[in-house]
Amino acid sequence: MTLTHEASRDAPARARVPQLQLVLVLVLAALTMVGPFTIDAIFPAFEVMTRDLGVDKVAMQQTVSVYLVAFAVASLFHGSLSDALGRRPVILAGCALYAVTSALCALAPSMPLLLCARGAQGLVAGAGMIVGRTVVRDLFDGAHAQRFMSHISMIFAIAPALAPIVGGAILGWGSWRTIFWVLAGYGVLLVVLTLTSLPETHPAAERVPFRPRPLLTSFTSAAGDGAVLRLSAAIALNFGALFLYISSAPAIVVDHLGLGERDFGVLFVPLVVTMMIGSFLTGRLAGRVRQGAFVLAGFLVALAGGVFAVAYQALIDEPTLPWTVVPVAAASLGVSLVFPILTIALLDLRPRERGAVSSFQSFLSTCVNALVAGAVSPLVSGSLTTLAVVAGSMTLAALGLWWWHRSLATRRRGLADVTVVVGSPALEPIEQL
Repeated sequence: MTLTHEASRDAPARARVPQLQLVLVLVLAALTMVGPFTIDAIFPAFEVMTRDLGVDKVAMQQTVSVYLVAFAVASLFHGSLSDALGRRPVILAGCALYAVTSALCALAPSMPLLLCARGAQGLVAGAGMIVGRTVVRDLFDGAHAQRFMSHISMIFAIAPALAPIVGGAILGWGSWRTIFWVLAGYGVLLVVLTLTSLPETHPAAERVPFRPRPLLTSFTSAAGDGAVLRLSAAIALNFGALFLYISSAPAIVVDHLGLGERDFGVLFVPLVVTMMIGSFLTGRLAGRVRQGAFVLAGFLVALAGGVFAVAYQALIDEPTLPWTVVPVAAASLGVSLVFPILTIALLDLRPRERGAVSSFQSFLSTCVNALVAGAVSPLVSGSLTTLAVVAGSMTLAALGLWWWHRSLATRRRGLADVTVVVGSPALEPIEQL
């Protein structure tokens, strides 16, 4: 284990880490799983909630989009708050408020009040996930940090498949409100785990004042960079295509396949398996296969899944398993091949402002997901063919943005080579994919 310089100044934390590595992995993974559980656990209850609250399916999708918009806005500030106040206080406050807001969701008597509670839930749900990642970097360096993060990511990958299954099981013996009470209990459990098992990794001597103005200035500067915009939009649209299937899960499983509230695993298990396969391949073949080939393969796999879906729906009368989930699995595999490489290329565009670039990309992706869940999914999920066409169009748009970025980067690299030949300073290099 290798401790960073910052964490080495905190003797209590340094003394506890060797004995608590497994516990730390589990706690940090549990913090990271808050997001998927908050979104996916209520999917099996959508039909019951629409009847109980007297709303339609379009209104029900807003429980996801409102949460995501609030999550996106708050994600810009969690990290900076932890730099100023310490990691544990922000995580503890976030988890405690998450428990409170989950209880408010359970008690909400109407859709407007439920949406207000979901918005409040989104404001605090990301604290544990975002700040938890900084804890890993505080404590570990190099390969050990990479291995530690991979353990967390592997557990996190299970969450999207597990959440709707757990939600369906809860619905079998309780009500949709019981799901939110369980989420509230999960928040309380995270508070206890943080108090007992998570050390403070950012000592007071290393803390900096929270200053919103420099943060927003850096954020707007990154957002005004054309290359950052192109790659960020490519990442957002590529994942948005997968999220369209995820947010349409109630329609796919219940309406089209005619299954029950406990059968969401038929959609989410293949999604997670293919995502883990893609992550394994990108790690295993790194350095052996050109990055551009990985990216192109990922886009083509996702597009092939959409083409298969359209052809399959044209040939059959009623959708069946396993063929109906093929486009979802293909989109998941494509995202897992594309996302890591495009993210690294994006962060390398502005090495001195990687935090701002990462925040902007996260903000844009979450806003796209909110739009997908709140507006696009209700409009297109009534037809599996339309769903596949729209998801494929988003993937195709992402491919076009990446290809545009790649062409501009190649052209700029060529101009830089010419400039070097005539003896002038070279232009700043751009990552070529």
